Amino acid sequence: MCNLYSNTTAVEAMRQLFKVPPARDWTGNAEPLAGIFPKGIAPVVRLDQDGERELIPLSWGFRTTNKSKKTGAIISPQAWNNARDDNLHSGLWRSSFETRRCLIPVSSYCETKGRNPATYYWFGVKGDDLRQPFACAGMWQRSRYETKEGPEDCVTFTMITTEANDLVRPYHAKGRMPVIVEPGDFSNYLSGPESDARASLQPYPSEKMRIVQDGIGLKSDPLP
Repeated sequence: MCNLYSNTTAVEAMRQLFKVPPARDWTGNAEPLAGIFPKGIAPVVRLDQDGERELIPLSWGFRTTNKSKKTGAIISPQAWNNARDDNLHSGLWRSSFETRRCLIPVSSYCETKGRNPATYYWFGVKGDDLRQPFACAGMWQRSRYETKEGPEDCVTFTMITTEANDLVRPYHAKGRMPVIVEPGDFSNYLSGPESDARASLQPYPSEKMRIVQDGIGLKSDPLP
């Protein structure tokens, strides 16, 4: 399941891909992000209160209060960075999928295989660039939770996963992959009825993807 991805796409290119006007871009002078981990800050595309698309940095992973199983003491909050497409009816995800969907700009995402050392495989989509920008399906919410210092809240997002395609399946023990949304489906996913959004939650075709070298100096094998 995806716990690491990159977004090295320039801000202007993101605005063009997602049709976000400069006035609704809140990322500032965003730097390329070669490695985005859970609880990290990264841009997403969502609808603002006027129903217009905006590009805004949020924190990756819905947060919930986390307690030590041994002592019962509150510890660092849990970050739920992935949501299964067959579990979106559950309490943690349901309202966000119904009313707070978002698109996550990505240039590649990583899966590991093996141990000591693990091999890192970075997956991307085919296109003119090696790190062709694309979008993963997501949701956002304002997470409210307890910490050792007291109650906190932050605006967070999570990534939706589905069954892996033939390219990804050998590299993921549980046979999952992020949902990749085609540009032609952006509007349906963001603002269409729930039934249309669910129709977008499909494995991306293997023939449209490839394994790329990308990221933060981690190993990547060539195409199989």
